[in-house]
Amino acid sequence: MLEHLEPKAVFHWFEALCALPHGSGNTRAVADWCVDFAKERGLACRRDAHDNVIIVKEAAPGYETAPTLILQGHLDMVCEKVPGCGKDMAKEGLDLRCDEDWVWAEGTTLGGDDGIAVATALAILDDDSLPHPRLEVLITADEEIGMLGAEGLDASDLQGRQLLNLDSESEGIFTVGCAGGNRTHCVLPLRREPYEGGVWRLTVSGLRGGHSGECIGLGRGNASMLLGRLLGEIAGKTELRLILAQGGLKDNAIPSQAEAEIAARRRRRSPSPPGRSSPTSPPPLRPSSATSTGPRTRMSPSPPSPASPASSPWMRPPPPAASAS
Repeated sequence: MLEHLEPKAVFHWFEALCALPHGSGNTRAVADWCVDFAKERGLACRRDAHDNVIIVKEAAPGYETAPTLILQGHLDMVCEKVPGCGKDMAKEGLDLRCDEDWVWAEGTTLGGDDGIAVATALAILDDDSLPHPRLEVLITADEEIGMLGAEGLDASDLQGRQLLNLDSESEGIFTVGCAGGNRTHCVLPLRREPYEGGVWRLTVSGLRGGHSGECIGLGRGNASMLLGRLLGEIAGKTELRLILAQGGLKDNAIPSQAEAEIAARRRRRSPSPPGRSSPTSPPPLRPSSATSTGPRTRMSPSPPSPASPASSPWMRPPPPAASAS
């Protein structure tokens, strides 16, 4: 599928990687693959219990005294898929597609973050014509769920003091520094009680989403935050009870869809003189839906049902309607 793309060696190894499931927490098979790659080429290799893999290639002739260089990336990808996609990403590889401008995976995320780093490092290791110092390729696991592989890494045998992290957003740009993240668990007291009222499902959907690091400053809507504001507006106009609220699928993705179920009573308007509406009683809730193709807010009466999975915030629609990372 990608054999015509340049650099050919990089896309060759990227396509081979995409044939293996390698979501966070599911990196055993792809770590085995990296170890086999090293063994087939007679390269020194070490793999630890966290599925971190270190592959070493000694310096090319004439570069023996050059400083050792570490090339670093991560094995795991964020596994998301569009509603209705039947692929089991824990067991199946990706269905790659491409056009003149883009590479994407049909119905799922692509895993370019950070599969392209692994592919680049393997392409360099596989090419004996390249002049290079001693190379230490460090491929860590479970980066997307908290840099767990890096946290558990024993780096005592690494000789390099210069490291190139191959996990960035823009080609041709070198970044000095790094990003960080924080996970906060908040537990609120909950009291359930009987309540008479209609049950309404509210859905905020159709947002672009995106990576919570790269795209956080682009002004994109957060479906969970918008849903919270909507619930606050409704609560200011009529009595309600919250049955369910959920949104977002990944720690590092801006939620593109969120939904809630509420119970609410219809209020009768206070009698008013002809031609005047009551200033104190809001109109009853009415079902409504949006028909535009952009962001949508929908409120409809319905019985409680399992939530539909949100469309992936990592996906970019290539022509005409596929999805890609």
